[in-house]
Amino acid sequence: MPDDETQTPTLDRGPAARTPQKLRAQRLPGADGAPAPWLLRLIAVGLVLAALNLRPAITSLGALLEEVREGLHMSGSVAGVLTSVPPLCFAVFGVMAPRLARRFGAGAVVCAGMAAIAAGLLIRPYIGSTAGFLATSALALMGIAVSNILMPVIVKRWFPDRVGTMTGLYSMALALGTALAAAVTVPVTGALGGDWQTGLVVWAGLAAVAVLPWVVLVRDRTPAPGTSPSGPSVSGPAVSGTPGAEAPALRITRSRTAWGLACFFGLQATAAYITMGWMPQIFRDAGVSAGTAGLLLAVTMAMGVPLAFVIPRVASRLKQQGPIVVALGLCGLIGYSGLYLAPAAGAWAWALLLGVANCAFPLALTMIGMRARSGAGVVRLSAFAQSTGYLLSIPGPLLVGVLYQHSGGWGLPIALMAGLMIPQMAAGILAGRDRTIEDEC
Repeated sequence: MPDDETQTPTLDRGPAARTPQKLRAQRLPGADGAPAPWLLRLIAVGLVLAALNLRPAITSLGALLEEVREGLHMSGSVAGVLTSVPPLCFAVFGVMAPRLARRFGAGAVVCAGMAAIAAGLLIRPYIGSTAGFLATSALALMGIAVSNILMPVIVKRWFPDRVGTMTGLYSMALALGTALAAAVTVPVTGALGGDWQTGLVVWAGLAAVAVLPWVVLVRDRTPAPGTSPSGPSVSGPAVSGTPGAEAPALRITRSRTAWGLACFFGLQATAAYITMGWMPQIFRDAGVSAGTAGLLLAVTMAMGVPLAFVIPRVASRLKQQGPIVVALGLCGLIGYSGLYLAPAAGAWAWALLLGVANCAFPLALTMIGMRARSGAGVVRLSAFAQSTGYLLSIPGPLLVGVLYQHSGGWGLPIALMAGLMIPQMAAGILAGRDRTIEDEC
């Protein structure tokens, strides 16, 4: 909406008086809805930098989990709790993201999220206790949680005609950040003196850099398309024919598609966080060195770099995404079977296959953008699917830690991981049908 000043005649007060209004017109969408090209480029850079920071807090810890356990005197069960903290935080704090975005603007919330990641990663290695480590990890994960929810919303708002491409871009950056943290944390730790605290704290710098592009959008309070300042609504005919009246709010819990997408998201998140938190330990227990185990996790995460760009583009061209869901699930089943039978002998092959399976994440994000017709629908679906999904994923990493400690090996945990691929494929097929939540609510 234009400023009030542009709607009534005013005296010409010279170039100096007109400049702030001109800058605002360049910064935010104008009356014709077309943002300035430089702003779109800046937002694209911000998306990439934000995505780079959405996983290093987790995979850097996975690479050094044994050292952290020894340094903080953690048992296997407590370490399982630690690996369950990410999905717990994503479920709890992700619910807050739409409300915060309506009040402060999506850009401001992402900016604050990047600052929270930087602060949490800076403090947690030196807090000196397990409780403090968990609390500061939760601070960083809170920033990740709200940013996770708002990434599809920002893409839908600023790049409505390029949802697949932009989702692929930030998914690729997310996979790159994940792989980079897994690959270089152990070597960087060794190069900096072998102290695990130093190896973890270096990732705070990357988060601090990611704050900068979002500062431009801190004062943007423009609601996303299809929303009102009081909350999201569904685009459509006005109620009772009254001009400007809002359409009824979505009752998203009535949508089978929304539930299917939430379950699919939760099961792929379970697999991802088990992989990020425990896979290096699986390889280390099989006789692989710590450095090589970190590289194997990096390979798994790096598979998402090209595939996270390709899969959303392919998925956005298909009416139904079920075939992609099944292909990714089969890769996971084969990878877990190999990890069970010959973890060290075929380590690189299993890492590659599990990396392909983990690309269910960008597929889920793409389907969030495709399963709603309006910007408001995407906001609601993103919050519901991700928050509910992360809530469903909480027991997985914890259960793996408990099974590992009490069974004395990795047979039962790996069997659990493989078994979860079956319901993941079923939920993905349901979520991938050619329909939107507005059709069902």
